[in-house]
Amino acid sequence: MTAYDEELRLDSPEQTRALGRHLATQLGPGDLVILTGPLGAGKTALTQGIGAGLGVRGGVTSPTFVLARVHPGPVPLVHVDAYRVRDLGPTGLEGLDLELALEDSVVVIEWGEGLAAALTDSWLEINLQRGGAAGNQDEEARIVRLRAVGPRWDDLPASALRPGRSVRGG
Repeated sequence: MTAYDEELRLDSPEQTRALGRHLATQLGPGDLVILTGPLGAGKTALTQGIGAGLGVRGGVTSPTFVLARVHPGPVPLVHVDAYRVRDLGPTGLEGLDLELALEDSVVVIEWGEGLAAALTDSWLEINLQRGGAAGNQDEEARIVRLRAVGPRWDDLPASALRPGRSVRGG
C-alpha cells in the first residue's frame, strides 16, 4: 500500500524547512502528514516549511503545550503535537476533531505514529533522524524517510515528492 518510499539526507535546518516548502506544493485540503523522530530531529522545522509553502499567516511554532494550533491561510494548516496523548491511541485525539479538520486543511501530526489509519486511508509519513554524532561536523545532518501511503498517492509521479536542488536527495 506504500506508493512512495525514499530516504534523503538534509544538512541543515534550512534544508529541512526547504523540504517542507517543497512538500507543500503537493499537499492540499484533506492531506495528513505524520511526523516521527526523536526530540530535536526537525519535526517543527519541517512543519514551518510546510506552513510557508502553504502560505499560512503567522509563524509556525511547536504546539507542545496546546496540543494543536490552527494556522489560517489559503489552505489552513492544523499542527498537532500528539506526544502527550499518543499512548491513548486514536481516542486520545478525539477531542480535536481531526476528521473535520481534514476536510479543508492540511493536518500535520508530530509524534503521530500509529494514529493515521484511524483518521484516513492515505497519508504522508515522514521519519526524521539525526544523521551525525555529537562533536561530529555533521551534527546538524538529518536522515529523512518519506513514505506515501494509500490511494491518494498512487498516481503521483515519484519525482513529485523528490526535492529539487535545494535539498540533497538520497
